[in-house]
Amino acid sequence: MTAVQPKPTSVGETFDSLSPATDEVVGTYPVHTAEDVRAAVERARVAAEWWEGLGFAGRADRLRQWKGVITRRLPQLCQVVRDETGKPIADAQLESVLAIEHIAWAAKHARKYLGRQRRSAGLLMSNQAATVEYRPLGVVGVIGPWNYPVYTPLGSVTYALAAGNAVVFKPSEYTPGVGKWLVDAFNEVVPEQPVLQLITGFGETGGALVTSGVDKIAFTGSTATGKKIMAAAANTLTPVVIEAGGKDPVLVDADANLDAAADATVWGAFSNSGQTCIGVERVYVHERVHDEFVAKVVEKSQNVRAGSDEDAQYGPVTMPSQLAVIRRHIADALERGGRAVLGGVDSVGDRYAQPTILVDVPEDSEAVREETFGPTVTIAKVRDMDEAVDKANATTYGLGSTVFSKSRGVELAARLRTGMTSINAPLSFAGIASLPFGGVGDSGFGRIHGPEGLREFARTKAVARQRFTAPITLTSFSRKESTDALVAKLITVMHGKR
Repeated sequence: MTAVQPKPTSVGETFDSLSPATDEVVGTYPVHTAEDVRAAVERARVAAEWWEGLGFAGRADRLRQWKGVITRRLPQLCQVVRDETGKPIADAQLESVLAIEHIAWAAKHARKYLGRQRRSAGLLMSNQAATVEYRPLGVVGVIGPWNYPVYTPLGSVTYALAAGNAVVFKPSEYTPGVGKWLVDAFNEVVPEQPVLQLITGFGETGGALVTSGVDKIAFTGSTATGKKIMAAAANTLTPVVIEAGGKDPVLVDADANLDAAADATVWGAFSNSGQTCIGVERVYVHERVHDEFVAKVVEKSQNVRAGSDEDAQYGPVTMPSQLAVIRRHIADALERGGRAVLGGVDSVGDRYAQPTILVDVPEDSEAVREETFGPTVTIAKVRDMDEAVDKANATTYGLGSTVFSKSRGVELAARLRTGMTSINAPLSFAGIASLPFGGVGDSGFGRIHGPEGLREFARTKAVARQRFTAPITLTSFSRKESTDALVAKLITVMHGKR
């Protein structure tokens, strides 16, 4: 196999973006240096002041225009996604449609959640008017992933823009063309200032963005890289939001709709070649329905196939190095007593990985403990849902989760240590713009999407305004003993009851 890792064609100048399906060069892009990055951030400083000055209404209008451009040219964008990731056009369209929904939501709701809000001043400070508002941070640096190059980075870019920030965006070196397409579309409707800028390159370019003086970094990628970014950002106290990996579980109770649960498992595990941070990697099934469930999953997987033709359900594994990880996890599971009821080590080729379903896999195996990020899934039998919850939570990750249960869905969802849970449907939280997206533990912290996503890219500003002079003055050296005595009595009446 010819490696598809992008390489600079001449060091420090350009690199090629290659199709993971064919190794064909689909674009050539500059390798931006640290000096280039700093210059972009300096331009963004000026642009941020102008962008903030448009106000909520002005920014909302430009964001609506942007989503209009994306929507009208959706086939073109989907083709760029397919060229750089190899995923089917339908999957490229799905992630792009979700991203469009988020642009619409953020544009519409930014004022509601970031505008000035009144707060109670309390009895002792009743002469004050108390308000809270959320001001833009300034310049936000976004480092995006390659697996969902539209939906995922726009979850940060869109909400940062709606909050009034300028953005410097570094897409993955695997998908620079998608990043350029999105930025070019934005600049068509915001030509006045470089509010959204593109920088391209490798890890060094991303590292330069982290230390460039931006006001926040939003990163999506591996946990290991996220830790490095946090360490670098700590030197300048630059805040970060990290959306890292996952080992997401599905719980299937005895009363679950098994057809729906099996369909969700197959799609969640194999779509996008398993290269989904919230994809299904582990399933815990009540012993009363385990065998029937496994049979349904196998049946529904029979016609799911990786390939580059139009009939294929998903495309290639984008990173060649990940193929070795997938093989290792399958081999370890089998060596430790697990069984492949579909697929196996031989299902992993030199470019594509066909579906693999594993059962009877020990909980301490690599296939259960580590993120596989490939089209594999482990299915385990449990005696009850208490055991299922315990095993689902026995991980350092905590991103997404899914529960299938007719009677206990809400209860079980509440007990799962994850940032998000879907009940009786696959990954539905990702499509609801008003819900925050993010994890705990090794899956990262901070939130994109929803009100929390807007406020993630804003600084909280509290304002107290005196409406009239208070009859008693508390914050003065000239206050009298009688004032202190009166305050003591008031506090006793207000808060001293047993």
